[in-house]
Amino acid sequence: MPNNSTFETLHADGLISDESFEKIKEQNANPLFSVHWEVKTLLYIGIVLLTSGLGIFVYKNIDTIGHQVILAFIALISTGCFVYCFRHKKPFSRAKVQTENAFFDYILLLGTITLVTFIGYLQYQYNVFGSNYGMATFIPMLLLFYIAYEFDHVGILNMAIVNLGLWVGVSVTPKQLLFAHTFNSETIIFTYLGFGLLLLLAAWLTQRFSFKKHFKFSYQHYGVYASLTALLAGYFFNYNSHFYIVWLLALFAAAGLIFRDAYQHKSIYFILLAVLYSYIGISGLVIRIFILMPGGDWIYPIFIYFIWSAVLLIRYLIKLNKKLQA
Repeated sequence: MPNNSTFETLHADGLISDESFEKIKEQNANPLFSVHWEVKTLLYIGIVLLTSGLGIFVYKNIDTIGHQVILAFIALISTGCFVYCFRHKKPFSRAKVQTENAFFDYILLLGTITLVTFIGYLQYQYNVFGSNYGMATFIPMLLLFYIAYEFDHVGILNMAIVNLGLWVGVSVTPKQLLFAHTFNSETIIFTYLGFGLLLLLAAWLTQRFSFKKHFKFSYQHYGVYASLTALLAGYFFNYNSHFYIVWLLALFAAAGLIFRDAYQHKSIYFILLAVLYSYIGISGLVIRIFILMPGGDWIYPIFIYFIWSAVLLIRYLIKLNKKLQA
């Protein structure tokens, strides 16, 4: 917006009347103050307090209220929220759909939370899915993905992705393994590596086909963490075998692809993740080399390595960040 000196010049040249000039000065002297984030924060706090209060109320009065009444009450809230949302939603679009107001988003969020709570309550109290815990997480996951895309809600998409990770974890660690604590680490590593790569593929597809492109960050965020953590876990799990180098090379390859994509889109966040995971992998290799060196005096070299490598890493990231912002 032009400053006062610009308007004064226009007024002096006779291009702005005295009345208009006084109105402009009054508006500039009393600028509008945005309360957008304050309102959103209050709405978030309101939903958290409401759901927490309902939980405490149910917990303290479960014996007198009855499970059927509680389920009916939760279902009523969820149904009411979704009726409102379906009546006021905008038509579906492959692009981002802007909601008319923040109230709609939080009614949708409340309806989704109560829906998931309803399904979880059914399983906990009545064991409707039996011992099939995978199905108990699979159905809410499908509903969350549908709601996220139907109403274009990034927050619910994040809930769906987390639920997908939960479903994957439950599927590879059945009940007997959970209680026996006999996990197959390689199975879990490969499972979550596949989970992470699937999310990275989803992030690429959203960008490639321009289908909810603003969902890319959520898919990529969880995909990067899951895939690189799984590769790093595989590297350390095979640290004492000859296969460690395969996992290390795979880690560098994945981090390199993530780095290249982040650099193209000028995302310092994903660049930072790729660099840090690579740094951990390199540091593990350096420590391995120092330990295997003859003489056994490897503590001081490692200590010096971490000091200088951390300094160089920070300088590199600062320089890279300035380059991306140029």
